[in-house]
Order: sequence, then C-alpha cells, then structure tokens
Amino acid sequence: MTIYTVIPVLNRLKLTQSLVACIRRQRLNEGLHILVINDGSTDGTADWLAQQGDIEVVNGDGTLFWGGAIDVALRHLQVKVAVDDWVLLINNDTTIDENFVQRLLDAAKKYAPAAVGSVIRDEVNRDRLLSIGVHIDPWRLLTRDLLEGAQLHQELDSVVEVDALSGRGVLFPIASLTAVRGMRPRALPHYLADYEVSVRVRKAGWRLLVTPAAAVYSEEEYGSTRRASSLRDKLFSVRSPLYLPALLVFWWEVSNWLQRLTLPLRLFLFIFFPRLRKSQV
Repeated sequence: MTIYTVIPVLNRLKLTQSLVACIRRQRLNEGLHILVINDGSTDGTADWLAQQGDIEVVNGDGTLFWGGAIDVALRHLQVKVAVDDWVLLINNDTTIDENFVQRLLDAAKKYAPAAVGSVIRDEVNRDRLLSIGVHIDPWRLLTRDLLEGAQLHQELDSVVEVDALSGRGVLFPIASLTAVRGMRPRALPHYLADYEVSVRVRKAGWRLLVTPAAAVYSEEEYGSTRRASSLRDKLFSVRSPLYLPALLVFWWEVSNWLQRLTLPLRLFLFIFFPRLRKSQV
C-alpha cells in the first residue's frame, strides 16, 4: 500500500521546499510517494525539483490552476496505483507535523469507508484554530466553518463529520476518487474544486471526516483575497471566487430538486445582493 502525496505548485519555491521537508520527516508505517505538479513555475522551482531524487514531477504550462493540476495528477497515477492505495492532497503554503499523514490514515481506516481531512491552525500561534470543517447551506448558497458552532469543545473530542473537505490537507482512498471519475477541471478549474469532488465522494458512499489529531499550519489569510476589477472579471475569470460556471456546477451538485429549480434566481440575487446570504448561526 502506498500513499501518493500530490502537491500542485506555481512558484513559491521556498514554501514548496518547506512542505517537502515536512513530508520527508513523516513517521509512517506505509510507503509515501511525492508527486509535484509544477504548473509553469518561473522562480527556480523546476531546477530545484529536477535535483530531488525522491520527487516525481509532472509539468504544466501555467493554465492548470488547482483543479486542473489535481486532475493531471490523478490521470498520471491511474496507471500505477493499486486498489488499496491512497491520495493525499496538500497545498505548498502549509506545514505539517511528523505524524500528520499517519494520523489521517489511522482515522480513515478506523472509520472506513471515509476520506479524512485536517483542521487548519495558525502558523504563528499554533494553538489557534482557523478551521475545523465545512457546513454547506444550499438554500443561501453559503459555506461556513464549523468553528462558528456553539459546541466546539465537544466537536474536538473526536472526528467531525463535515459536508465537504478542503484540499489543503486531505486523504482520499484512491477507490473513492476513481468511483467519481476524479475532477471536473473545465467547470471547476480552481475555487470550489476541492469541495465539489469531496461532495461526490460522499454521495458515492464514503464519509467525509475531519480529525483534530491532524493539523495543517497556515497563515490566517488562507482563503481568497482577490478582488475583481469588473463585473465581467468577477463572474467569468477563473481566478475569481465567483467564477460563474464553478458556482453553477457546485451548487447544483449539493442541491436537492427544489433547490436546483430555484438555483438560477437565487444565484442572481445573492451575487448582486450579497447581504441576503447572511448566515443565521
């Protein structure tokens, strides 16, 4: 059995080096293989990767984005993986402890069939939680973190059941990703791609869990801070969190028949009147 660690990168060489060092220090009872998808980096990343004997590299041309990079990785792996192998998705702007992968694997085996994600903690103040998992509200087209819940101390005693998993540090059984035919990079090239594939995995019969025993450490601003320059850019740039094709595909996937029927109207209202989406926690 092998765990294939997939890291999509575009520049930020120092961050990639830091994460790779963390992965190399993992204390793990199973085999660990590092696969980096280098999507056209121009900062020396390609030269550094070429010198690393324990890293497999697949190159992109700078147009893959996160969803496309993961899709390329899964297609590359499909000819070599075994049915009991695993895929760990992790971003290069994170760091992890030496037992991170083993703790994800332990939880995934204990609660099988399951895909298991990690909590996110502040890189500077490591006792500070930034995220413990996602709740999805299809009616208001809203995702919120379960940190906003009222029973945090209870939720951290064991695994947390979530509606979707972040790609910042998540372990999937390869069988689950094969069952849902992987990513949908044309519709979801970047934002929401990780959530959407995990939703399909859940529908296919795997539980979505987060284990507090495994944490990725990140800067507090780990989400999107991009601001669109125009309405066209806001709705039709793949770099925008409000990229319309991705929103339509994601919210269609998580909705029931009635929610799908009203989706176009609600999507229009919430884009132009965002206060209507205000969470009622």
